[in-house]
Amino acid sequence: MPSDNRPITNFIAGSWRPGRDRLDIFNPSDLDELAGSYTLAGADDVAEAVAAARSAQPHWRAATVEQRSLVLDAISRALFDGKDELARIAAAEGGKTIPDALGEITRAAHLARFFSAEALRAPGETLGSVRPGVEVDVTREPVGVIGLVTPWNFPVATPMWKIAPALAFGNAVIWKPSEKTPGISIAVTRIIAAALEAHGMPASLFNLVIGAGPNVGAAVVDAVDAVSFTGSVNTGRRIAVRCAERMIRVQLELGGQNPLVVLGDADPERAAEIGVNSAYFHAGQRCTATGRFIVEDSIHDAFVAAMVERMAALRVGHALLPETQIGPVIDEFQLTKNLQYIDTGLNEGARLVSGGTRLERPTRGYFLAPTLFTDTGNAMTINREEVFGPVASVIRVRDYDEALAVANDTDYGLSSGIITNSMKHARHFQANIQAGMTMLNLPTAGVDYHVPFGGRKMSSYGPREQGRSAIEFYTIIKTAYRAL
Repeated sequence: MPSDNRPITNFIAGSWRPGRDRLDIFNPSDLDELAGSYTLAGADDVAEAVAAARSAQPHWRAATVEQRSLVLDAISRALFDGKDELARIAAAEGGKTIPDALGEITRAAHLARFFSAEALRAPGETLGSVRPGVEVDVTREPVGVIGLVTPWNFPVATPMWKIAPALAFGNAVIWKPSEKTPGISIAVTRIIAAALEAHGMPASLFNLVIGAGPNVGAAVVDAVDAVSFTGSVNTGRRIAVRCAERMIRVQLELGGQNPLVVLGDADPERAAEIGVNSAYFHAGQRCTATGRFIVEDSIHDAFVAAMVERMAALRVGHALLPETQIGPVIDEFQLTKNLQYIDTGLNEGARLVSGGTRLERPTRGYFLAPTLFTDTGNAMTINREEVFGPVASVIRVRDYDEALAVANDTDYGLSSGIITNSMKHARHFQANIQAGMTMLNLPTAGVDYHVPFGGRKMSSYGPREQGRSAIEFYTIIKTAYRAL
């Protein structure tokens, strides 16, 4: 039998409780530092959590829009107030720099505040019928119990852009975060549970189950009324199949191999500044990060030189040090995967012009030098697959038409960008790039919280996240006819 001193990790049916197998998380900036010890939930815990959520959801559904709004406003204020401690947790277990972590938590607080206002809208309309003496009401109702499966790279913002609309529109939540970042997930759950309880709502509306995807994640998908997932393409495909079998709605945000086009009329220094920001911050572990710089021949050499100079000045180190610009990748698996992609690039004929090696620092950590390849083709593995690390490559093209064709020659379609002084080319790119988001003279990574987020092709499936579009996934439309 497990001992009674097991770490309290999971929040189920309104109470904190331990799981089963022990999970130790070490600081990726200092592998000699234990960031936290946790225990993992099992499939039976998921079943209990879903039952509790189903029991509580009718009470939440019956709450006034103001009550829901006040809960979300309280969550927002708590995130703002606790951002320094939350940032420290995120940095210690996930390797985010403190500025990156603070920015993410602030964004999550804004998301909760945005949806506290959206909760008040309660959209619906009354229409006249084509038949005399009949009136039509079109209203939206909550879906029920929503399963949220979220990743480690943005362990607060990504969950919040799912949690906030789910709650705003009257749903209960089962949250299965990545088991790589349990500490910050627990801290966020404490904030949400406290906000619900402070406003007289059952805390069992919101449940946290931490565990591995094949066990706990699969159990969530098998039990809820809808699933919103952010993660890998392969896992997303399996979830989509299972949701189709169960005839429940599914929303997927998956990978990206995002292009940034640099045209010959751009300033190479400005282009390099945007490029470094696009590809390397947060150690490249952003689904919107640039993987391919598609560069017009006339500016290619100047752009590469400017990139290499800026990359040499980047400060890679311990995430908690104030001078650090880029922290470690999250764990040994990710570091090994990144290094394998670098080897693959070299073996396929790419030329390494910066980085490409593991870095030694005063503490043992998963530090990787920001890496840039040139002399690459769009068919190379490093340009077809998502590396998810501080690795990018340059593809030389003749002109804008070739650049657009190369940018669209990918299985993904999340983010994209172009750097140019030509309004003609910028507008044409905006209209013709096959991506859900595009940036004009801006980094491919970095989005607002009040507008839709999502992609095309293998990058996304289902309704958009964020902004007013979020209501499409988290509500069901009802049309009612009545005689006058």
